[in-house]
Amino acid sequence: MGQEIISETFDGLPAATSAEMRLLDLRAEERYGLSSEQLMENAGKAAAKEIGRFPGLVPQAQIAVACGRGFNGGDGLVIARLLSEQKFLVVVFICPPKKDAVYPPLVSAQMERAQKAGARVISFEENGAFSEELKKSALVIDALLGTGSSGKPTGCAHFMIQEISRSKKPVIAIDIPSGINPDTGHHSGAFVTAAETLTFGLPKRGLLFPHSQKNVGRLKVLDIGYPPDLIQSVLARRK
Repeated sequence: MGQEIISETFDGLPAATSAEMRLLDLRAEERYGLSSEQLMENAGKAAAKEIGRFPGLVPQAQIAVACGRGFNGGDGLVIARLLSEQKFLVVVFICPPKKDAVYPPLVSAQMERAQKAGARVISFEENGAFSEELKKSALVIDALLGTGSSGKPTGCAHFMIQEISRSKKPVIAIDIPSGINPDTGHHSGAFVTAAETLTFGLPKRGLLFPHSQKNVGRLKVLDIGYPPDLIQSVLARRK
């Protein structure tokens, strides 16, 4: 019984798998001209609006944003930029690229925009700076790992998840809490426990299991511009 999903819908929206979300993104660009950049901007704008309403958050409060090196981190950088424009003090720690690799161009562009808006963007190193900034922060944004991740977090993401957990600061997870499987709701030992999860487009199936509720916190689904007929066509593939 513990494996049963609470509901196949949330707020009237059907729960989706990670594969269905990847297909939504692909079809959004192919059929509707909605680029990854536009979807990222839409996601960041919707999330920043919600984050600005977080209970107890006051103007000029410091907000720490933990970013992965992929598109979930790109979402976090858009959020950092927009929160900086709202006059919050924003510090971003981003995982460095893997050896002999670079950030995706879209992530690099968002990093530059966030810095121009006033956010401090720091390449993560295991040197204690992250934990010190967490102590000064009123809120942590988890943008480390998205629906494309699988398995136990490693390296930079693993270390930041540990430090976030130790900080005991309230966390808002972007799309999914890092370390939580988007399809099953299970974790493999390293995971974020969020006060609130802001997920994009559709509720992810893994967020609706009883065993994932303590990690998801309050769940909100944010509209980022997927056309309704596109959603219907992707989900119709189940039949």
